[in-house]
Amino acid sequence: MHNNFYFLRHLTETLGEKITNGVVSECFSQNKNELILRFEISQKSFFIKASLQTEFSCLSFPQEFNRARKNSVDLFESLIGQRVIALRQYHNERSFSIHFTEEWKLLFKMHGNKSNLVLFKNDSVKDLFRKKLTGDNSITLSSLDREIDWSFEHFLAHQQHPEKIYFTFGKVVWQYLNEKGFNQKNAEEKWNMIQDVINQLHQKKYYITELKGNIIFSLIEIGDVQKQFIDPIQAVNYFLPAFTTTDAFDKEKSNAISMLTNRLNGGLNYLVKTKQKLDQINNDDHYKRWADILMANLHAENVVQSSIQLSDFYNDNQLIDIKLKKDLSLQKNAELYYRKAKNHKLEIEYLEKAIAAKEEEVSNLQQSLSELNDASDLKTLRSKTQTLDLAKKNESAQGPLPYHEFEHNGFRIWVGRNAAANDQLTLKYSYKEDLWLHAKDVAGSHVIIKYQSGKKFPKDVVERAAQLAAYNSKRKNESLCPVIFTPKKFVRKRKGDPAGAVVVEREEVIMVEPSIG
Repeated sequence: MHNNFYFLRHLTETLGEKITNGVVSECFSQNKNELILRFEISQKSFFIKASLQTEFSCLSFPQEFNRARKNSVDLFESLIGQRVIALRQYHNERSFSIHFTEEWKLLFKMHGNKSNLVLFKNDSVKDLFRKKLTGDNSITLSSLDREIDWSFEHFLAHQQHPEKIYFTFGKVVWQYLNEKGFNQKNAEEKWNMIQDVINQLHQKKYYITELKGNIIFSLIEIGDVQKQFIDPIQAVNYFLPAFTTTDAFDKEKSNAISMLTNRLNGGLNYLVKTKQKLDQINNDDHYKRWADILMANLHAENVVQSSIQLSDFYNDNQLIDIKLKKDLSLQKNAELYYRKAKNHKLEIEYLEKAIAAKEEEVSNLQQSLSELNDASDLKTLRSKTQTLDLAKKNESAQGPLPYHEFEHNGFRIWVGRNAAANDQLTLKYSYKEDLWLHAKDVAGSHVIIKYQSGKKFPKDVVERAAQLAAYNSKRKNESLCPVIFTPKKFVRKRKGDPAGAVVVEREEVIMVEPSIG
């Protein structure tokens, strides 16, 4: 509910008190989908940080924010020097705007994975923060207010689907009502429950709570409350790192458990199939039987037969057909079947050893899975995954390496396969002496040139790697692409950053034509 209309209404009221008459001194981004606004107010700075990731969007208000010397870009430059004159919360809408002098307005549209910041001049869109959301170019501020009929008569007419008329409540509120037995109540009882919820939503109480294993922000008391606030800024500042840490832990734990579960399922499937094969071999001893019967009937020699019918003294002397190789004698056919019987025995021994080894591996995997399930924090989880050496096991038994390898003039060049593989390539497979490359300002593969002791990276090798970085990016169809490069030791990943996102320092830029050939 951190982007819920009711919370944004409380937030804008507090924000208005904080930043009205403040002047914008900086507006910049140094991470994809993250924008920082800095206001100067009575010789103090106030920051708004808008993190608008596709999977999670949230506003926060850090007390301090140190801008990186590199890898940051100024945005919405028209706002620099503009003074805040008002804030406007749109009625029943998850959006608000900051109004500045000279008719500039900055809209905060907090719509989940479609969240965006939209800059207006005289109520016309001038710029978007997330430019790929092209539909936001057609937003009109005057149409953002939405009306709700709160009358009892309107409720009675729509009580079968109240979520459609009270769209501002959100999932958490409806979950709360369902837990209170809302659907089993009569119309008057339902109406009273809705009035109670509305009263709670108007209260300035904010809960950081755990609900079904997730950390959520709520305006109503639900789940296992971890922290309670009466200040909206303090509440959301506490919520964001709590959510990020929990979310990172959940994803890392889920990935580790998924990896072990896949290996465990693979081991169990192997055991089923191998035991079936062993049973078939154990039940099929006809090679030795056939050889014994042939040796007992050498007097029936006939070199032109492709089969022979003999009495089976293993089975009450019933007649049995034994296939023969026509160019071999009965004795040689018997010797051939004895060899096959011996090979069967060797195969049985091999399968029994393989089954025993796999059963031990499965037992270890089950124990490892139990240990991971018991992990309750990120430090413990990472300690266990390192002890279990999951990365090494995954490399050897689960799928391809996280990179494609190229070679140029004796130097190995590694290109990340995808966002998750980029993290593995940069953080686990490369060393500080390697050279790291990436297409500038767009999504793409991380590229590594492996260091060779005592050798500098030749210009043609850097150019070749840069061409690969450009080709494996969003700029692959452009005639020229800027590519940044720096020693890997100047590349780092911050806690909570999404897959593939890193911070780069001391980079240089090279212009190349995207090329795979």
